[in-house]
This record gives sequence, structure tokens and C-alpha cells, in this order.
Amino acid sequence: MTTMTKQQQKHHNRPLAPSDLLELRESFEIFDDEKTGRITTHSLKIMARALGFRVTRDEIMECADDAKRRRNDAEPGVDFATVCDVMAGRYAKRNPEQELQKAFRLFDDDDTGGITLKNLKSIARQLGEDDRLSDDDLRAMIDEFDMNQDGEISMEEFRFIMFREGSTTSS
Repeated sequence: MTTMTKQQQKHHNRPLAPSDLLELRESFEIFDDEKTGRITTHSLKIMARALGFRVTRDEIMECADDAKRRRNDAEPGVDFATVCDVMAGRYAKRNPEQELQKAFRLFDDDDTGGITLKNLKSIARQLGEDDRLSDDDLRAMIDEFDMNQDGEISMEEFRFIMFREGSTTSS
């Protein structure tokens, strides 16, 4: 497991959570397509946006240059430690409740306030899984967490799913 340096922790006052480090590592490896251990600042900007962060080219350039300067890194591109340094502050500013609501709205695409069989079928179709997941499979997913047995997943039930013990969702 990769950990932040003392200087990175001091600079951001909060180390990245293990799940955040894992997310960054997996994303970094995708963008490091030549397996050099470095990515371009352009790739870092795209990676940050793919992870849900609103960033500009100038913000990324400034943060990456600052992080590299603090670490005396003169190599082209940014390594994983620099990525962690740049992204730590952004992860610290995440609001889990807002992210949960945003994720819920992605599922509740008809804005009814609940995730229904119709919503899950739509998601399965978008993911190309509609031929592998039957209506019975999707209904079973709803039934498993439908605590009030109204046939859909409410925001409160979704919150339970996402934050229950053992869930990988944390920040």
C-alpha cells in the first residue's frame, strides 16, 4: 500500500484514506498506459475530472508544479506521489452527503424520489448488462434493501446501502 510522505501529510493536514489511495492508484495505472510511473498533467486533469473533481488546466498545472518543486522533482510529467499530493486537498474537501445525493440522482433518473425496477433496468441497459440481468435479478436487488417494502429504494435505504459496515464507500 502506498502512503503519503510526512511533507505531503503536513501540507494537507489529512492523509488520504486507504480507499482514496486505492482509487487514485487504479486511476493512475489506467492513465500511465506506457507504465513509466509518470503521467502528463493533461492526463492528471482528465483523471481528476473522471473522479468527479471540477478542475481547470491552470489549477492542475499550478498544483503539480508546486508539488514537484517541494519534492525537488525535475522529471517530465507527474509521478504517483505528486498525484497524491495534488489530490489530497480535493479529497479532503469532498462532502459525502452531497456525493451520495448525486449518486442517488444518477439511479433515480426519472426524479421520482426512489430507485425503481424501471430505473435499474435503464442502468443495466446503459452498462450493457441488460442481457445478463433479468427482471427477477433486478427485483431481488431492490427487495434486499427495501426496508419499508414499498417496491423501491428510497434515499434513506440508498444511504444504508452505501454506508453500511463493510462498504467500500468512504471519504
